[in-house]
Amino acid sequence: MNSKLSPANDDSRIEKDCEELTAIVERFTPTEGVHPTAWGPLSFFRADSTSMPTCALYEPSLGLALQGAKQILLGQETLVHEPAKYLVTSVDVPVSAQILRATPEEPCLCLTFRFDLQRIREFLPDIKPVRAAATPSRGIAISPLDGDLLDPLLRLARLLDKPQDLRMLGPLLERELIYRLLTGEQGARLAQIAIAGSQGHQVSRAIRWLREYFDQPLRIEDLAAQVNMSASSLHHHFRAMTAMSPLQYQKQLRLQEARKLLLSERCDVATAAHRVGYESPSQFSREYSRQFGAPPLRDVSRLRMEGVESVA
Repeated sequence: MNSKLSPANDDSRIEKDCEELTAIVERFTPTEGVHPTAWGPLSFFRADSTSMPTCALYEPSLGLALQGAKQILLGQETLVHEPAKYLVTSVDVPVSAQILRATPEEPCLCLTFRFDLQRIREFLPDIKPVRAAATPSRGIAISPLDGDLLDPLLRLARLLDKPQDLRMLGPLLERELIYRLLTGEQGARLAQIAIAGSQGHQVSRAIRWLREYFDQPLRIEDLAAQVNMSASSLHHHFRAMTAMSPLQYQKQLRLQEARKLLLSERCDVATAAHRVGYESPSQFSREYSRQFGAPPLRDVSRLRMEGVESVA
């Protein structure tokens, strides 16, 4: 047997590459939070301590945990994102996320690579093994990390110190990364939202409309007509991908945006409620309290005491 191809050697290579990538991410994240890099779709994240659950909107992307751990709640489903696993998000999904393991000595370190869905569509005609499922699957899932996927990520991160090389080789590494994703365990998850006319693609169009017009009144029949689906089909497949109905999804977007407004623009509760589409400030306050565990002013006051001036 060729020892170079043994599972033990492959595991050893993955561990060594993960250690190198972890060191690169830690070097580029001197402080907590999200750090952009010289390659636009690629960003790094650092947290030095555990956290309470925080609402966030995960965009189509690949996420890689390198150190520490996060817990992600989508609807009633819980995902634990930790080293040796990668996270694929195929559509915009509102989640609740918290840091489970992190210390200043061993911070939680993560990498995110945002997807260009048009680039993914370009690959599909040539990747025969990938077939979208008949029924759309969840828009977020975790899989074990393999060396084929880790390799282009590491080589891309190495180029962050070499602008000329990054400019020339970055597009090639990005193509290789997309290829590895589409031919890997999560390939069908990505294909389902990229294939024009598929139910997954139709749901992704509905999600884009909700994101752009979250403050507008929503009639499911009108939204379904826009994406060429029946109302019942849209409701069924939307829930399959996001673990919530379109109305619940819109409410999540509204409340998250209102929280941002209250923090960053320091507007009053009634103004924030109106700007995100609520006609009744009292209804807004009730739903805000259910979502974030406290009325708007108390929640924002707590966040400011913790030094938070904006939320994801």
